[in-house]
Amino acid sequence: MAYSKLGRHTSARKALFRDLVTDLIIYERIKTTEAKAKAVRSIAEKMITLAKRGDLHARRQVAAFVRKEQANENQDAIQKLFSDIAPRYTDRQGGYTRILKLGPRRGDGAPMVILELVE
Repeated sequence: MAYSKLGRHTSARKALFRDLVTDLIIYERIKTTEAKAKAVRSIAEKMITLAKRGDLHARRQVAAFVRKEQANENQDAIQKLFSDIAPRYTDRQGGYTRILKLGPRRGDGAPMVILELVE
């Protein structure tokens, strides 16, 4: 198998990825498990690459992926991605995120990390 299913069925896994990517865009740093961070990192980097392109089709592709529960937050995330985050990485060819290890979670011992955007 080429990817980890994270103990979820397809729709729940896609929803998890959408939520984590949206939170990463809004807060620029999230705390999660190592397996989730590794799975979300590639999706987040693709979203930033789309935002660097900056055309209408890229904006619609990002809007189709970003969480849509609250219209204000959704628009804020898309606006922030295209106006604040993408211009930071115009000279960078990839590697927009960083994973910092924190140690095991107290309850179940799952390895925790911080997934953040590189400055």
